[in-house]
Amino acid sequence: MDSTTQLTIHRTGTTTPARTSGSPAPPGSHEITHSGAYVYDPDRPAGSLHLRAARVLEGNWTGTSTVPSHGLYPHQWSWDSAFIAIGLRHLSPLRAQTELETLLGAQWGDGRIPHIVFNPSVPLDAYFPSPDFWRSSTAGRAAGAPRTVQTSGIVQPPVHALAAWLVHQADPGLSRSRSFLSRMYPRLAAWHRYLLHRRDLGGGGLASVVHPWEQGMDNSPCWDAPLSRVTPAAPRSFRRADLDHGSAEDRPTDLDYGRYVRLATDYRDGGYADGAGEFAVEDPAFNALLIASEHALAAIAQELGAAGTARHARAERLTAALVERLWDPAEGMFFCRDVYGGDGRGGDARDEGESGALGSERRSRQSGAHASEQRSRAGALIPERSVAGLLPLILPALPRDIAATLVRTAGGPHFRLGGVARLAPSYDLTGHAFDPHRYWRGPAWFNTNWLLERGLRLHGEHGRAEELRAALLETADTSGFAEYVDPYTGEACGALGFSWTAALTLDLLHEPARADQADRPDRADRADRADQSTHVVSHPGHRAFDKAQGTPPHTSHASHTPHSSFETGAKGGDRG
Repeated sequence: MDSTTQLTIHRTGTTTPARTSGSPAPPGSHEITHSGAYVYDPDRPAGSLHLRAARVLEGNWTGTSTVPSHGLYPHQWSWDSAFIAIGLRHLSPLRAQTELETLLGAQWGDGRIPHIVFNPSVPLDAYFPSPDFWRSSTAGRAAGAPRTVQTSGIVQPPVHALAAWLVHQADPGLSRSRSFLSRMYPRLAAWHRYLLHRRDLGGGGLASVVHPWEQGMDNSPCWDAPLSRVTPAAPRSFRRADLDHGSAEDRPTDLDYGRYVRLATDYRDGGYADGAGEFAVEDPAFNALLIASEHALAAIAQELGAAGTARHARAERLTAALVERLWDPAEGMFFCRDVYGGDGRGGDARDEGESGALGSERRSRQSGAHASEQRSRAGALIPERSVAGLLPLILPALPRDIAATLVRTAGGPHFRLGGVARLAPSYDLTGHAFDPHRYWRGPAWFNTNWLLERGLRLHGEHGRAEELRAALLETADTSGFAEYVDPYTGEACGALGFSWTAALTLDLLHEPARADQADRPDRADRADRADQSTHVVSHPGHRAFDKAQGTPPHTSHASHTPHSSFETGAKGGDRG
């Protein structure tokens, strides 16, 4: 019997309860032995969404981390692992901790967390760009790249402190016994320091991405204008492995891919030094996740006995900078800023009725008023509406009027959330580049909609949040946990059995009010947080899940068996 089949077993015949340290399992869960093996039985039908999601995560587990999908993405991806850990905490807080420990075990000396940690057992031609392209241990030596683990040299959105805080809350006793937060905190603090200092390329306090892959929404139309300045790499200089797993019509074009490769090559050849490339963009989603994680890092500091006041204050200053630099009140949403002041949309015309800061910047550029500022720090807003412009809704200190406006924009003609769109699309439904199936140019993604659901609930929009939650669960069910879907029909696109889709499905299946207070850790003292953690705990029986998968039970940190690369040097692997 395989380990995923064990998840579906119900109590039959004579069983012997199995208990680990801690309180007994509540009614409705069973920790039992069956033929000598521990099993996890959450009293759900064998074909339930919960257990099917658990099977996806078990199938994609490598032993130290979880791949997004074995075919297309056979290594460990940075923001994927953060979202996966958020879902895994409901099955196994220990495995969720291990997921983050493995990733942060590959952190560079300058603080960056690389966007891919490569699995050495995967053939080089299974994924491009592969380790021999990035050459992290040599090209990244000056930046402190690890010598024993091969990684990429770019980063992904900083969801990690938020994930670590939520994972801690799932089982505070386990977390404290393993010193999870005290080991994670200095690494997470170094990560934030890197972004806030090395990546403030626009001088306005926000972090810039230096490659479209860093923002996570790899092929968004938001990148078209700044990418137009980049000379693409020769087509014969690389081979696209992604086309072996997906239709060319659904993937980035060869021209765009050539530009991605050129940017990455130049960054590598420059020793991964920041600020010298042709591409630098301040993105609202990337910075919103940094701010949310800064709030979470403040909560972690408080849990460890330090004051989190300075971090909360920094998060609020960053929120103000986000509004100042990226908010357009007339358009009712946030926009990316091209730090080097590109042409917005490469010269394509927009409707003549455009107004607000976005419209005035575009008209000024057309008239030549900004010709002398093409690489100025002021930069220019990029006139493309992306779901990234809605995601600052996750911020607790976002001004109330801006939050209300974002909710209206999400339901308006460009996104139609709650209307004809089943889930919020990744790009403007009315936009010139909209395509319901092409990667990040229109399809709906589960992680961005999960963030929107949290943001709606955080700002009191419980009805809309519940509608979105229901739509997410239904779509995950009918799509086979697809990587992304057609925003209108929910038709599956990309890889099936995708890990973050399964993980965030598990999170949504738990009490919807699970994390409202976790988003506002500054409003509770430590005793209150301990009480709140009982509302964010993982599903009863997670210790039995650990045992069913062969994971040793936890002991004190001083004597526990290492499970991750953070302590052993082992590595996992996933996407680019």
